[in-house]
Amino acid sequence: MKSEELIEELHSLADQLGVTVRYERGDFEGGYCVLREQRLLLINRRLGPSRKASLLAVAMQEIGLDSVYLKPVLRAYIEDEVARAARLPH
Repeated sequence: MKSEELIEELHSLADQLGVTVRYERGDFEGGYCVLREQRLLLINRRLGPSRKASLLAVAMQEIGLDSVYLKPVLRAYIEDEVARAARLPH
């Protein structure tokens, strides 16, 4: 699946979970946060599609995916990105 397709699937997943995805400029990459009781997923708009998809996937895992159905290819992608992110130095 291409990065753009993954992003669309992850956006749909965020909608199902009641999370708003916003693309902003700034000195950050992105992640999940709660602002005034609104669940947000902020992503730096300057990142490339593959990095955006990766950040969305890791954030989805952080939010929790037990209550929604995931296509097997999407579940595998999320699991791979979470594992990859865990191996990166912080």
